[in-house]
Amino acid sequence: MSDFPSNPVPPGCPSANVVQIFDTTLRDGEQAPGFSMNRAEKRRMARQLEALGVDVLEAGFPIASPDDFASVREIASEAETMCVAGLARALEEDIRRAAEALKGAKRPRIHTFLATSDLHLAEKLRMSREDCLSQIRRMVSLARSLAPDVEFSAEDASRTDPDFLCRAVETAIAAGANVVNIPDTVGYTTPEEFFRLLVGLRERVPSLANAVLSVHCHDDLGLAVANSLAGVRAGARQVECTVCGVGERAGNAALEEIVMGLATRRAHYGNLATNIRTPELVKTARLLSDIVGVRISPNKAIVGGNAFAHESGIHQHGVMANALTYEIMAPESVGAQDAALVLGKHSGRHAFATRMAELGFKLSEERLGQLFKSFKALADRKKDIDDRDLVALAANSPAADETDAWVLDRFVVNSGNLMTATACVALKRKGKRVEEVASGSGPVYAAIRAVEKIVRHPFSLEDYQLQAVTEHRDALGEVRVKIADATGLYRGRGVSTDIIEASILACLSGINAMLRSDGQALGRGAAAAAQKSFYDIDLLRGGGAADAAK
Repeated sequence: MSDFPSNPVPPGCPSANVVQIFDTTLRDGEQAPGFSMNRAEKRRMARQLEALGVDVLEAGFPIASPDDFASVREIASEAETMCVAGLARALEEDIRRAAEALKGAKRPRIHTFLATSDLHLAEKLRMSREDCLSQIRRMVSLARSLAPDVEFSAEDASRTDPDFLCRAVETAIAAGANVVNIPDTVGYTTPEEFFRLLVGLRERVPSLANAVLSVHCHDDLGLAVANSLAGVRAGARQVECTVCGVGERAGNAALEEIVMGLATRRAHYGNLATNIRTPELVKTARLLSDIVGVRISPNKAIVGGNAFAHESGIHQHGVMANALTYEIMAPESVGAQDAALVLGKHSGRHAFATRMAELGFKLSEERLGQLFKSFKALADRKKDIDDRDLVALAANSPAADETDAWVLDRFVVNSGNLMTATACVALKRKGKRVEEVASGSGPVYAAIRAVEKIVRHPFSLEDYQLQAVTEHRDALGEVRVKIADATGLYRGRGVSTDIIEASILACLSGINAMLRSDGQALGRGAAAAAQKSFYDIDLLRGGGAADAAK
């Protein structure tokens, strides 16, 4: 068999020479601890993924929760060009729930799955092989009766007996699946082994000629991208992946690495292409990082801060002579460049609005006016403002309709190495101003103690992170916190050129989320035991060293 066998044309693709990109950042990616997103964040990420050019977006798992259902429904109704998929176990209630969530989609897909390995069948499902085939047959048929596009995934396929996997795939296609996914669910396989498995499937299941073959690889052994590309060489024309490889355990195959691997080594992969707009890759990665609050590793391939940096003298000399000496792709091909539109204190509202729209923000006139005022205030404190500043500014500013939110009015801090830090903080809520004074071992600690005295809602500080948003001395300081009360864990974020102000804003962001929560927090676990107040838990002792950095 050829290394580059033909495959049916995937829906929405111009030819069989196109590898369809199936993004599951909002489903599999979000399942990683600490990567949860609210509905507004998911919609914003979905808009950017559509701008990136993904063919299929797995928007969520509708049966998992009312919020997941609502997110899938909203994204499905907003998507203009990409197919929107909802995940469902091979169970009737799951499939009907997914179909309901996808009703407004222009191109809906039900993605249903069932484990096929003997280990999963025996230990997890308590099901025989024949029962498994029967379940596949009935549930795929049901899904096809509810949606024109149905994908079936054989969970733990890489550890499934190949003979039985052939039967499962054949059964799914006969029942109506037009996409068949072969997942390496636990990241166990190797490129050579995976290639042989897929080639064997294509040879032994003739009906695969009438379906799109897909792969979904996890990174437990660091081989997700290599295995996915081996799958492409074996005839897969859909790859399931996530931005920056986020996902459960060690994560998934990284979308940007798959795409640029195919683009950079196009001849090696039989001149296959994708529909991805590669200059959007860095912007997409940065948006995800901003939303979930996890920094991109500097040495991350394609989108990391050092991906195109050269410090070695030998490398610098070579790049100056000819960039191809040490760069296999141009930085601008993935969007690794400064924006052409530079914003500063002399920039007008129109330029600001244009750049915010380009960054994926859909703003009402009222919201735009509010953010423009904040932008002008920031521009008075910073010489140049780049995209990371704008994204941080928008994410940090509360919406105008949050009338019940606590907002910072002013603060004064006295601190030094020979005195106990004291903070006077004034907050406003519903037009009422409240002021309190507190002391602590550092200025940040004292300020947050004063905040807690004002809001009169005990919370514990579970995590505190400080970093610069951009480079240079006038960089915005970004503080991210996780606070907890008895109902759960809440995330907060604050940015300012003053890190004490950023710390107060971050805590207020988490507090406001906590106070308006309907009980659906980021997580429970240890948070359920968080009964002590921040006032009683000195988690920021020694924080003065961090404060001195600004």
